[in-house]
Amino acid sequence: MSNKQKTIKNEITLSGVGLHTGNEVTMIFKPAPVNYGYAFKRIDLEGEPIIEAKADYVTNTQRGTNMEKNGVQINTSEHVLAAAVGLGIDNLLVEINASEPPIMDGSSKFFVEALEKAGVVEQDAEVKEYVVKEIISYKDEKTGSEIILMPSDEYQVTTMVDFGTKVLGTQNATLNTISDFKEEISSARTFSFLHEIEALLEHDLIKGGDLNNAIVYVDKELSETTTEKLKKAFKKDDIKIKPNGILDNLELHWANEAARHKLLDVIGDLALVGTKIKGKVIANKPGHLVNTNFAKKLANIIKKEKRNKVPSYDLNQPPLMDIHQIMDILPHRPPFLLIDRIIELSDTHVVGMKNVTMNEDFFVGHFPGAPVMPGVLQVEAMAQCGGVLVLSTVPDPENYLTYFMKMNNVKFKQKVLPGDTLLFKSELVTPIRRGICHMQAYAYANGKLVAEAELMAQISKVK
Repeated sequence: MSNKQKTIKNEITLSGVGLHTGNEVTMIFKPAPVNYGYAFKRIDLEGEPIIEAKADYVTNTQRGTNMEKNGVQINTSEHVLAAAVGLGIDNLLVEINASEPPIMDGSSKFFVEALEKAGVVEQDAEVKEYVVKEIISYKDEKTGSEIILMPSDEYQVTTMVDFGTKVLGTQNATLNTISDFKEEISSARTFSFLHEIEALLEHDLIKGGDLNNAIVYVDKELSETTTEKLKKAFKKDDIKIKPNGILDNLELHWANEAARHKLLDVIGDLALVGTKIKGKVIANKPGHLVNTNFAKKLANIIKKEKRNKVPSYDLNQPPLMDIHQIMDILPHRPPFLLIDRIIELSDTHVVGMKNVTMNEDFFVGHFPGAPVMPGVLQVEAMAQCGGVLVLSTVPDPENYLTYFMKMNNVKFKQKVLPGDTLLFKSELVTPIRRGICHMQAYAYANGKLVAEAELMAQISKVK
């Protein structure tokens, strides 16, 4: 399965009516470059400002997920974003001449069709994916809504909804693989209850709503006044309630269409994390508020992890080089050989490992009763990894010694104690020339960055 980023091949235009404004809206989907993500461009405003689809910009979640950046708004973005995620599109620019995408039929179906028609193409960059390693959850104490994200082989979503009304009780829906989105989820339409529709009519808020873009569940008696208002709003001669408790404007696509639409919303709202997710989402009583709060939490976790850049390696696998192979390359010997294994090695980077034990000589004096590995030795260990990198470029490493030339921006972030497993990653800043190795090195332990330094070393032949 390809893990390349995708965008669309051609631009494509869609028009329709904004649900809350009732105005005609034109939207143009356009290809976007690699690592661009999703963004909306307001072409009706001066300077054509762009709002990136990010959880940080969510300002309110009344009747949809609404974003604002520098006073510029995009409302109800979730159905458009769900279509992009559902088709595996990573980079997309959405030009729009209003604050709100057209509601179409209240689902993602028309957006999916338009994007497919535009053609989905691979780009020359790997997909950036957040692999979920432990359970992450968020609960809204007031509503009892909760989202749980757990490890899984692919992005999966389950939604459970409980409206506690006779007409719409408990439902759930599951999407086991994102490639089923078009078939299983994209046509699920938005829905509301009669009491909500009454309130919206009261505030003049559903100008664009005809009854073809929302399923209306009748959770109370239909009074004559409401009937008249609905007839007027929806330009119908008559309005009735079906035996299954919905207004007589449309047929349900699935018995659990409400839960499927909630799933569609979850996918659209979690697109605001800004990174593909490899994990399973279980959303109990989801709504835009809990979805976007969870998206903010997850985006922060990802940002923090990126900052610490903690790589993960399977230490159960046989190493690329064991201690004997390291000693064949490096001139260092115990007690000054400070790496035990080499895990990865390429032309431009090296990953090494050291198990820190209480038997280390330096713990005798650093410090009695409070053993801490000296920072300078952590830097030395990083440099020894760099030595392996540079000495692997010569045919006779045993005839060379490595010397430090300089170190810059050395920072120590955490203490290294007996029992820690240190991982070192060194990457070349510039190609190796005249035996000079200029690299950026990091040391990690316990899932945290413990030290970093910019190092320069040179190898020279033993006379």
